[in-house]
Amino acid sequence: MGDLIAYYYFKPREDTTPSRAAEAICEEETTGTWTGISTRQSYIKRLDGVVDEIKPEKEGYIATIRYPGEIFESGNIAQYLSVIAGNLFGLKSLNAVRLLDINIPEELVPFKGPKFGITGVRRLIGTTKRPHVGTIIKPKVGLTPADTAAVAYEAALGGVDLIKDDETLTNQQFCPLHERLQKVMDKLDSARSETGHMVLYAVNVTTRPDKIVEAGQKAIELGANMLMVDVFTAGFGAVQALAEDHSIKVPIHVHRTMHAAFTRNPEHGIAMRPLARLVRMIGGDQLHTGTAGGKMSHISEEVVADNEALKGSFYGLKQTFPVVSGGLHPGLVPNEIKTLGTDIVLQAGGGIHGHPDGTAAGARAMRQAVDATLESIPLHEYAHDHYELERALKQWGVRR
Repeated sequence: MGDLIAYYYFKPREDTTPSRAAEAICEEETTGTWTGISTRQSYIKRLDGVVDEIKPEKEGYIATIRYPGEIFESGNIAQYLSVIAGNLFGLKSLNAVRLLDINIPEELVPFKGPKFGITGVRRLIGTTKRPHVGTIIKPKVGLTPADTAAVAYEAALGGVDLIKDDETLTNQQFCPLHERLQKVMDKLDSARSETGHMVLYAVNVTTRPDKIVEAGQKAIELGANMLMVDVFTAGFGAVQALAEDHSIKVPIHVHRTMHAAFTRNPEHGIAMRPLARLVRMIGGDQLHTGTAGGKMSHISEEVVADNEALKGSFYGLKQTFPVVSGGLHPGLVPNEIKTLGTDIVLQAGGGIHGHPDGTAAGARAMRQAVDATLESIPLHEYAHDHYELERALKQWGVRR
């Protein structure tokens, strides 16, 4: 079995050498402990982690660490994380440490990956190259099922490809999931009869892992054409359970709420890239990865590489559709497409519902911004003949 290679940025404590700090990671995550022990047998040495390389990086170092494949339980994502991202974050020899990326051997990828992927989702919608446009029901919570459906209807008339629940909306009393789902799908059917355009609705079925397949099955029985899961609060196993169940025959939209608790600090925690690889492995058809210029953007180079982890060659697994979300509006569209390409979902909440003329106009403005960008026409020029885009640019401006 091949080895798993992990890359860490770290800053050793002042009284610790870089090599000793890197060795401390190996020891903690494989066969070592804080003191000598009488129970260590000679045959265990084959499971030791190995530091392949240490190189300076900014104010710290990057270590390449090789973990023997045998130390992993194949197919158990929770156990993978316990090795590559376990107790190391609390080691006294480190002032900071961040897991940057992983290179996983094929033997540790016994997963089927996304059922639909980018190509499959495009086939459902009927697109080939353009970015998809999505929206989030806003306000985040509080609307009744009927009002939620009304918002979805307006967004669909405006031309979105995807409508999703907010991460905080599940099955609360003020908006029960089954009632909301049926009303939204009825409205989307009406919109489709008017526009001829299919819209996916990612209904949030996030719940305890042992109940999530049942929740997904019931949602599909009631007409759901996409399911949504908050992966870091529900757990990787919840997404995997849905993706591997043969009765779940709709795409799975994966939200990353809570991710910044461990991805935001550039020196400590876990970067988004290894997490993105894991989500693709276990079957996420879409995954939020951040923006190049919205309210939750971080380093653009990181987002580009995170998206590549979802779209690049990976043992024959289908591609996961990156979702660009967080403070988006039409004026940001050209920069997002220029930076991230066209195989993205441009997900705008306030940037659609906050349009001066309402949700349908906001959706049209987003689609117009996409069309202008693909035609290489500056937004201000395109807006002369497209009123909704013109109004949006007056509201939010354009990122140059």
